[in-house]
Amino acid sequence: MVEDLTPQCSAKGCRAAALWQLRWNNPKLHEPQRRKTWLACAEHRESLGAFLDARGFLREVLPYPAAEIAPSPPGAPIS
Repeated sequence: MVEDLTPQCSAKGCRAAALWQLRWNNPKLHEPQRRKTWLACAEHRESLGAFLDARGFLREVLPYPAAEIAPSPPGAPIS
């Protein structure tokens, strides 16, 4: 069996292709420049973004893969 390596939406149970990257960090745990990434399909972009934004974690929303996931700054821990 061949595994599907197509990047998928991070919403629980969703297997749709990723179209957006939601870049975030938790300021209580992460340095300001650190970014973690959730991928989202068109259907879940708003709900995942709202979840992160309500907690003050959402930093930016970018297209995926057009903008590809940007590397973290040198010395930043790997997500």
